[in-house]
Amino acid sequence: MTQEPATEPSAEQGGPPHPPLPLRIVLADDERMVRTALRAILGAEPDLEVVGEASTGAEAVPLIRSLRPDVVLMDVRMPEIDGIRATEQVLATMPEPPRIIVVTTFENDAYVYDALRAGASGFLLKRSGADELVQAVRLVARSDSLLFPAAVRRLAARHAGQRAAEDTARLLRARLSDRERAVLRLMTAGLTNAEIADRLGVGPATVKTHVAGVLAKLGVRDRTQAVITAYECGFVRPTAAPPLGP
Repeated sequence: MTQEPATEPSAEQGGPPHPPLPLRIVLADDERMVRTALRAILGAEPDLEVVGEASTGAEAVPLIRSLRPDVVLMDVRMPEIDGIRATEQVLATMPEPPRIIVVTTFENDAYVYDALRAGASGFLLKRSGADELVQAVRLVARSDSLLFPAAVRRLAARHAGQRAAEDTARLLRARLSDRERAVLRLMTAGLTNAEIADRLGVGPATVKTHVAGVLAKLGVRDRTQAVITAYECGFVRPTAAPPLGP
């Protein structure tokens, strides 16, 4: 017989508010020791929960579809299906896909840029410390940027520099307002909403509205994709530090 769960008083009824549910995480890496280490680090945090593991991209895709996690840590190089193809398949087949962080050994890996173009929300180096790992998961879960601006500039210079065209850049500029262009430039520099607000002298809520406008007009899912688009359209030059003002 199925037992109905006990009903606790809600905050409106005078009861204590329910604590937020932990972020659900799936690990996809072909090295068991790496998965074990990641699980130990993340599992020690009360707001994080590892709900599944996969050793190949072929295993990861159906597992992610079934478990519907909030965040996936995806090794960029795996047998059968690599992290790039797995990312593409997840994003193409799930109406509300998770945020995906690709994990790599080297920040200048060509696979990293391809994964970001495929829709990953950011990347993390395998040598990153425990605090960086935990912070990365929390950042992407709330749709904040997880980019290393200098590394992305190097990647863009190597892999997207030849694609930049002035006509594409003009099209991009025409679609964004002056304020939205300023916000996008600061996003490419890796600034958070709070830092952008301070730089432009506006409130965080205003910046959030502008960021949402940039994403909508560019037709991208998150800040990372907006930054990649900015480089590929030639809106910012990958060989130089992006401007830090309007």
